[in-house]
Amino acid sequence: MTPRLGTETRPDTATAVAERLLRHTAQALPDGAGPEPERPVLDWAGPVTADLPDERAVQAACGVMHVHGRAIGAPVPLAVDYASVVAGALAALGTTALRVGRARGLDLSEVRTSVAQGALLAVGQYLAAATADGGSGPPEPDLPQPPSAPSGRGAEGLATLVACDGTRVEIETLDPFAWREFWVRLGAPPALAGRGWLPFQQRFATAVCPLPDALRQAARRCTPEQLRAAADRAGVSLLVVDNDPAPAVRPAPWELTPGPTPARAHRLPAPRTTTPDTVLPLAGLRVVESTRRVQGPLAGHVLRMLGADVVRVEPPGGDPMRWLPPLAGECSARFLALNAHKPVIEADLTTTQGRDTVRALAADADVFLHNWAPGKASRFGLAAADLLAGRPSLVYAEASGFGDACGARPPVGTDYLAQVHSGLAAAVRPADEPPAPSLMTLTDVLGGLLCAQGVVAALALREATGRGSHVRSSLLSAGVLVPRPAHRVHWTPLNRPLRTADGHLYLGPGARRDPESVCRLLDGADPAFPADAAARLARRTTGQWLARLAEAGLTATPVLTDLTGLAHNPAFRTAVLPPDPATGYARPAPPWEFA
Repeated sequence: MTPRLGTETRPDTATAVAERLLRHTAQALPDGAGPEPERPVLDWAGPVTADLPDERAVQAACGVMHVHGRAIGAPVPLAVDYASVVAGALAALGTTALRVGRARGLDLSEVRTSVAQGALLAVGQYLAAATADGGSGPPEPDLPQPPSAPSGRGAEGLATLVACDGTRVEIETLDPFAWREFWVRLGAPPALAGRGWLPFQQRFATAVCPLPDALRQAARRCTPEQLRAAADRAGVSLLVVDNDPAPAVRPAPWELTPGPTPARAHRLPAPRTTTPDTVLPLAGLRVVESTRRVQGPLAGHVLRMLGADVVRVEPPGGDPMRWLPPLAGECSARFLALNAHKPVIEADLTTTQGRDTVRALAADADVFLHNWAPGKASRFGLAAADLLAGRPSLVYAEASGFGDACGARPPVGTDYLAQVHSGLAAAVRPADEPPAPSLMTLTDVLGGLLCAQGVVAALALREATGRGSHVRSSLLSAGVLVPRPAHRVHWTPLNRPLRTADGHLYLGPGARRDPESVCRLLDGADPAFPADAAARLARRTTGQWLARLAEAGLTATPVLTDLTGLAHNPAFRTAVLPPDPATGYARPAPPWEFA
C-alpha cells in the first residue's frame, strides 16, 4: 500500500524506503498480529512552510548541503536522496510505533512526517552546536576556503588519504597511541602526528578534518601496501575507497530473533499522555541504553520522542562526550542533542557490581539497547541470552558497525568506514570528484533509526506473542539502504549551488531541466558555457534572482549556510524548537505528528 501524500509532488524515494521497511517489519510478525494501521502521510515539507519541491531543495533549505560541504568550504549536495531515505525510515518507524500504541489501547489512527523533518533530524547535532552559547570550550576549527576549481575539491578538509599511485584510503582508530604509531611508521614525527589527532577525532562532530598537510604528504609518499602494513602493525583500520557505488554486501535492515519462551504474565504498561492533547505510542515503556557516540544514542533519542522513558548507563564520571565543545551550560550541546532528558545511572561494566547494576535495570525494562564493540556483551555476561533468561519479554537490541559481514575481526565500526564498505562514499559525490565519505554522519543517523525500527518491530511482536526478541542492526545495513545509481552521477555547474552576490542559490527542478531558459535570464549567457552562466549569477543578490526566476515561471531555493538561521526562520517555526534558558540550544521538533 502506498503512503498517502500531502503534496502534488511525490517523494518517491521516501515512499519506497518506507514500504521496504514496513514489509520487512511485517515479515517478523505472525499472522493475525492485530489490524495494520493506516500507512503514513508522507510529503516533502511537512510543517515547514517554505516551497520545497524535491530532495535537493530540502537539502539546500535544511542545512544538509552546508554540513556536507563544510570540508571544502562551500555548500554541496549529496548525490543521493539521503534526506528522503531518512524520511522513509521515520515514516516506517512512526507507523510501527503507532501499531504498538494501538495494541496497547491507545486511540491513534495516523502518523505524518516529511523529507524536511528527516533532513532536520540528520543535522540535529550540528544545529545544537551552532546555536549553543559555547560555554568555555574552544571554537569550531577553521573551515577550508572554497576551492577555485573542481579538481581541488575535498582535499584539505577530508580525512581521506591518497597513496603515491592515487589509491584513496580511509583510516580509523579510537586509540591515540595507535594513531601516533601509524604516522611514525610513515616517517612523520610524533609531535606532528599529535597535531592531527584532535581534528581527526572531532570530525564526527565538526564535519571537517583539517589535518596538517605534512601528514597528507607522508601518506602520499607510500604505496597502498605500505599504508596497509603500517595500519596493520599499529592496530589502525584501513579500507580502500572504491570508485564503484555498488555495495559489496547487502545485509537486511535489521535481524530479529524471537526469544525462546514467552513471558508467563506479560502485562502492558499503562499508557500515559505527555500533554492533555498528545498521546505518544510508546508512552509508559522503559528503555535502558548503554551507548556512546551517535548511532546508539540516536536510537534511544527517537524512542524517547515516541514516548518511551529512556535511562542511560554511563561509566563513572559520565560519558566523555559530555565535554565535547561547544558547551550548552555545563554539557556538550552535541551530546545534549541526542541525550537530553535521559536520566543517568553510572556503572563500571568492568566490575561485578557494575554488571549487576545493568542486569537489575534490564530485569525491569522493556528494551535494553547497546552499541558495544563486538564480543564485549559476551565477555561481560550481558549478551542477549543472558538478559532474556531473566526477562523473557525483554527486547534486546544491539547496534554494530558491520554485523557479521566482515568476519570475526571487522574494522572499527564507525560511520566513515561503513560509508566506504557500503559504496556510499562513492555514491555521495558526483563523477568529477574523487570518492570520499561525507564527514556528515550519514550512516550513524540512519543506523540509529534502523535500530529503533527493529526495536518497535520487536515490541509489536511482543504485544502479539508475549515473546521478547534479540534485534541486531548495523551501520553497514544503513549504508546499503540508500538507493544509488549503478554508476556515479555527472553534474553540470547548474546542478550545484550557485554563488550569488550575497549567498548561494540552488535551481529548482524545472530550471535544472531547462538551462536555456535560465541562461536567457542571465544577461544572455551562452547555454553551451554553463560555467559562464554560473559566474553571471554572482552579479545580483539571491533575492533579485529569485524574483527574476519567478517571473519566468522557474523556482530556486536559497541555500542555508548558517544553521543558526533555522532557529529564527518563520518557515521553520514549528519544525525547529528555538533556544531557551533551560536548554541553551536549538533542536528539531519531534519528526512525527500523530492523530
